[in-house]
Amino acid sequence: MRGIFNFSAAAAALILLTACGQKEQAAAPAAAPEVVAPVPVVAAAAENALGKSVFGKTCAMCHAAGVAGAPKPGDKADWGPRIAQGNEILYKHAIEGYTGAKGMMPARGGGSTLSDDEVKAAVDHMVGLSR
Repeated sequence: MRGIFNFSAAAAALILLTACGQKEQAAAPAAAPEVVAPVPVVAAAAENALGKSVFGKTCAMCHAAGVAGAPKPGDKADWGPRIAQGNEILYKHAIEGYTGAKGMMPARGGGSTLSDDEVKAAVDHMVGLSR
C-alpha cells in the first residue's frame, strides 16, 4: 500500500500545484491594453472668410479679369514680384492706390467704405491664392 499511497500523494500534490498555478494565472491582473495616443489632427489653416468676401464683392470686378493691369489671383508669374515686395507694400498700394508700369490700383479698390483691415484681408486672400 505504501507504493499506492506515495503515488496518490504525489498525484494529489501535482493536481494541487497545477490547480494552484491556474488560480494564480486567473487571479493575476490582466495586462493593461496598449494605450495608443490619438494622433493630433492639425486643423486646416483657417479660411480668410473676410478677405474672400471683400474680394468677391469689390476686388473681383478688376482682379478676376485683369482689368487695368490688375493681377489675377492664382497667376504666380504676375503676383510673384508683387509678393516679393512684402505685405506692407501690398497693403499700402491697396489702401492708398498705386499707378505703376502695368496699370493702376484705385485706393481701396474703389470701395471707399472698406476699412484698412478689410482691404488687408482681401490682399491676404489674393496672395494666399497666388503663392
